[in-house]
Order: sequence, then structure tokens, then C-alpha cells
Amino acid sequence: MADYLKRGKPETERAEDDAKTRAVVEATLADIEARGDAAVRDLAAKFDNYTPDSFRLTQGEIDALIAELTPRELADITFAQAQVRNFAQAQRDSMLDIEVETMPGVILGHKNIPVQSVGCYVPGGKFPMVASAHMSVATASVAGVPRIIACTPPWQGKPNPAVIAAMHLGGAHEIYVLGGIQAVGAMAIGTETIDPVHMLVGPGNAFVAEAKRQLFGRVGIDLFAGPTETMVIADDTVDAEICATDLLGQAEHGYNSPAVLVTHSRKLAEETLKEVDRLLEILPTRDTASVSWRDYGEVILCADHEEMLAVANDIASEHVQVMTDRDDWYLENMTCYGALFLGARTNVSNGDKVIGTNHTLPTRKAGRYTGGLWVGKFLKTHSYQKITTDEAATLIGEYGSRLCMLEGFVGHAEQCNVRVRRYGGVNVPYGEGAPYRDAAE
Repeated sequence: MADYLKRGKPETERAEDDAKTRAVVEATLADIEARGDAAVRDLAAKFDNYTPDSFRLTQGEIDALIAELTPRELADITFAQAQVRNFAQAQRDSMLDIEVETMPGVILGHKNIPVQSVGCYVPGGKFPMVASAHMSVATASVAGVPRIIACTPPWQGKPNPAVIAAMHLGGAHEIYVLGGIQAVGAMAIGTETIDPVHMLVGPGNAFVAEAKRQLFGRVGIDLFAGPTETMVIADDTVDAEICATDLLGQAEHGYNSPAVLVTHSRKLAEETLKEVDRLLEILPTRDTASVSWRDYGEVILCADHEEMLAVANDIASEHVQVMTDRDDWYLENMTCYGALFLGARTNVSNGDKVIGTNHTLPTRKAGRYTGGLWVGKFLKTHSYQKITTDEAATLIGEYGSRLCMLEGFVGHAEQCNVRVRRYGGVNVPYGEGAPYRDAAE
């Protein structure tokens, strides 16, 4: 049985925090629905101390902000965005419309149709999340979404030039400097100046995530996302420095970001605990990372790789860094996670910022039933059908008639029967199922 050398905060305490967040979000969304722009403006003033004449940026304002970036900064953003676009395009190319004739005269098919309007939330109050704009805006653009709006909070009192550049270059049609619940609420519910969207995507803090959860159904969402999570699966092929670095690299996201080491090496586990303490003395973001590590960090000692795999699948972490003598074995056998990062040369930061895979991923065990954001999330697969011959209309109608009557749906059966009468010349009494015909007929 796995041995926890370090445990995080109990689930009961996390549930109490969630309940408080739910109440705040519910009241805030109700206020936005009731008062529209006035509520949004009040919330922006309260939480961001930001009240411009218009939250939507003009093209001139966008151009001026982009001009603040150095050529190197702009080139780096462009490079990262190209990687995201390239992978998203490859994924899109794999999704084909189909049409098949399943039997003579019966044609079935499906079309992949873009969601018609998407609201992309890009966090930025604490750290300007430039990469999140690539992941949501650029990916929606590759999917062909005709209206993409993007919201991000002000950073240090003004729009962040790098985030705005990434949104614009990614293909956003409308850009708003607006954060938090007020941003996702305005995009989903709509106000006097913001038309509502059909879908919300993008990461955010606990309040943004809860707002998306409460708005789901009214609009689509990418997934239910909680705080960033990371897991390191390692054996003694790597050392404590790299394990501790990879754990703390994600713990700095927020005060409640789980970071878990799973290993069968007691020596590595104990040395990693010491190395984490050493790095927290010098890490500039230690005020955040140390709280996450204290409350949500875990070190789990297992008997062997099979137990490590079982523990990892049960936790279903968002990011899983695998550094072992059998990385491909984990790729073949892991079933529940957000994204895998295989080998010591790979790391979660690459996936977060530049390598090309999407960094909006399932958390809180959601990896058991869904993957992360990708171009397919912005596409709706719609089926269609048509019958092109009288013979097919009659045959399918006869089966449909009898099956409808089997369930007691007389009106359904009559939809079939009227076709059987018109196209097959069979006199089916009203309210009865079509007669059975021998195949020889």
C-alpha cells in the first residue's frame, strides 16, 4: 500500500472553501443579469480599480499596446503561437466530415460545424498569462469560429501589451480589458454593450472556474477547471533537484495548486523533500509556492511501477511529468490525466507556454472523463440523413412504424406510416404498426 511521506490539506477543508466561492459567484452573476453594464463597471472598480470609458479596446489602442513590445518579445509570442496553430491545424485536419450510404437509398453523414461565438478568458491579474491567449483564441480561430471575443483583467492598472498582442494575433474580433466573474458573466449573460456568446473557454481562479460551472447549460464551456495541478512520476533515473524544480514550477501558480511526487524510491522521495525546502528559500515566488506546497503538496512512496501507475490514475492530475526508465510504458498504460510530459528533457512549462499542445486541461479528477481544450472543442459534430428512393423509404418506414408501436408512440408510428402508404403503396391502418413483409417480397 502506498505510503504518504507528506499529505496535503484534507478534502473536507477544500469543500468548505468551495462552498464560500459558490455563494459569492451566484450573487455576483445575479447582479450582472439584473444590472448589466452598471454591475460590470461596479465590479471592475471594486476588484481591479479600473473604470475606463469603454472596456473594449479600439484598433488604435490595440496597435499602440503592441507597439510597446520589443521586436524580440513580439517574435517570441509569434513563435509560440505558430506552434499552437500548427498542432491545432493538424488536429483539425484529422476531423473529417463523412457521408455514407448504409444501404441502398439511405444516406447518413455528419458535419463538423464551428461554434458560432466564443468568449475566451485570459487570466492576468497576478501574472499576465500570455500563453492562455494562444491556447483559446488561436485555437478557436483554427476551428473557424466566426466571432471570438477575449477578456483579460488589467495588469498593474492598464492593459498588458503582451497579452493584448497575443489575443489580437490569435484572431480575436473583440478585446475587452475586464477580469474575474464580471468578465465571464458579461460574455455569457450579455449586457447592453456586450452581446452574449455561445461558449466560454479559458482558465482562471476559483471564482472564474465557479462562474463557468454555474453558467454551464446557458452556454457551453470547455471543461470544469480548478486550480493548477502537477504530478511528478519518477524513479532513481533522475535526481531530487529536477523533481523539486518541476513540483514548485507549478506550485507558484496559486495558493491552492496541488503538487505531487509519486515514486518507488525512498531515497529520491526524502531528498526531494529536502530539495523543495532549499529551493523555497531562493524562489522569488516562494510566498505563493510555499503555501501551495504546505497545504497541497504530497509525496507518495509506492512499492513498484504498477502501484505508481494505479496511484497516478486514481489522482488523475492535470499535468503528469514522467521521468522513469519506462516512460513509454506509462504512455501506453495511463488512462486518467490532463496531459503527459514524457522524459526529463520535457517539462510542464514547455506545454504551458510554447511547445504547441494546449495548456487548458482537466483538473480535480476530471481527466477520468474528459481531455483538455483542443480544436475539436470548438466544433459541433452534427448528423444528417436522407432517403433517396421509394424502396428505402418504405423499408425503413415499416421497421420504424413497428418499433414506434412497440414503445407505444402512435404519433411517431404515423410519421413512418404516411411514408409507407405514399412511397410503398401499403395500406397501413391508422394507429397500427406496418405489417411485416417476408424478405422474399
